[in-house]
Amino acid sequence: MLDVRTAMRRSAGFHADLIAVRSQGRQLSYGQAWSRGCRLANALLSLGLTPGERVGVLEDNSIEAADFYLAAVIGGFVRVPLYRRNAVTSHEHMLRHTGCKAVVVTGEHAHELDGLDAKIDGLRVVVRGADYEQWLASFPDADPDPAIALDDLFIIRHSAGTSGQPKGVSYTHRAWMSATRDWFYQVPPVNPGDLMLHVAPISHGSGYLFLPVWLGGGCNILEPAFNAAVAVELLEDDGVAYFFAVPTMLADIVTHVGGRRLDVPSLKVVMISGAPISAKTAQAAHEVFGDTLHQMYGQTEAVPVTFMGPREWFATRPGSAPLLSAGRVMPFAEVEIRGEGNKPVPAGEEGEIALRCEGQMTGIWDDPGQTARRMVDGWVLTGDVGRLDANGYLYVVDRVDDMIVSGGFNIWPAELERVIATLPGVREVVVFGAPHEHWGETPVAEVLLEDGAELREAAVIEACRASLGSYKRPGRVVFRTEPFPRSPVGKLQRKVIREPYWAGHERRVSGA
Repeated sequence: MLDVRTAMRRSAGFHADLIAVRSQGRQLSYGQAWSRGCRLANALLSLGLTPGERVGVLEDNSIEAADFYLAAVIGGFVRVPLYRRNAVTSHEHMLRHTGCKAVVVTGEHAHELDGLDAKIDGLRVVVRGADYEQWLASFPDADPDPAIALDDLFIIRHSAGTSGQPKGVSYTHRAWMSATRDWFYQVPPVNPGDLMLHVAPISHGSGYLFLPVWLGGGCNILEPAFNAAVAVELLEDDGVAYFFAVPTMLADIVTHVGGRRLDVPSLKVVMISGAPISAKTAQAAHEVFGDTLHQMYGQTEAVPVTFMGPREWFATRPGSAPLLSAGRVMPFAEVEIRGEGNKPVPAGEEGEIALRCEGQMTGIWDDPGQTARRMVDGWVLTGDVGRLDANGYLYVVDRVDDMIVSGGFNIWPAELERVIATLPGVREVVVFGAPHEHWGETPVAEVLLEDGAELREAAVIEACRASLGSYKRPGRVVFRTEPFPRSPVGKLQRKVIREPYWAGHERRVSGA
């Protein structure tokens, strides 16, 4: 197996004259992109950085983002992506605890890092301002060619949680190359010239597809932010072959086009990940995109582990419900459901999902205690609750820490969300626990309706009672007029939504 740098350098040579990157009316050939990456790598080396040291980055998708991706690879630096719209305290924590010696930031985001170079000893803040092109051209494009081993660290990606300090998830070159193989193992191969559209930041889920497209001679199109209208225009007019989306993006596109089938003959794969997708959204997206939808499941700590293409996803199989699943266990992965004492349980029983694959983390950066809790005998404990059927399909039920305990009964929010999402007019729904004087906690459902739709609280409660039983129903339904808050990568932020309901409570659990 090759390390990431060697594999990318070889592809740059094979495809020197093909277009490698496009963004906002600009494009670079493989040769040009590699040359710019070498220049930026040499610029970072000139600051006194050495291969193996951590370098942070705060940016949107752009030509310059490709420069940094390549520079980190070429110079042997460990990339530490920061997430836009995070608080400055999160940026400071990520840079400080990973020991970053430098951070590269775009001019528009530079204010978010104001003063951090004074707070963090030895940190250099490199701002990509108006003079960036002139500055970059002042450094040589000779390849520094540092020694890189497969088990050297490649990247530290942080969990994007909204409570507690983000945890740094460490990946080696070996693990990242394995994940690259597995992401594309069950999809149509990349042909030279194929276009990959990134509307989600390459610092997160969409970034997993940057490398396989580069290695195949394709072109990565980097959009700075998601906009449904722009995404549809690019998909229909530019001949895009690959597209990564979280479920909320798909729902927005379906709404934007009114459910009509898109004219996308070049589209091979819409890769869906990052959050569970409802059956309603999946079926609507299938009408819009046809047989291009692919779903995978994994976590930042281990990915991918289950997979499913369109002909499997929307088919029937005795003993399974593919439409409701997160896909089937992949050939290079292992999935177990763990019960009491961290012991595997039989097929069909619920428990914590445990994963093991070649493309998984080495551990939580500089946190042996957290690593020991999350990795047991080489298995990653996900914190997700699920079940595995006899055919190998995985069903994600909920998060361990999202469970609601009401009157002594355990209630998983996802169960209620699945029922409510099927009601006419419901666009999105989030269910969470709120304090209750008698029951300890009660489920609250916040619902966002489609424009012009009407729905009554009693109808929502009755639908849950009829489908799930008398105790698995919301104690309260709140109809929203504003979109739900989302993380920088498009995930619904359940903890942010529920926080006002717990004002004045020290803990986010409540006893009867």
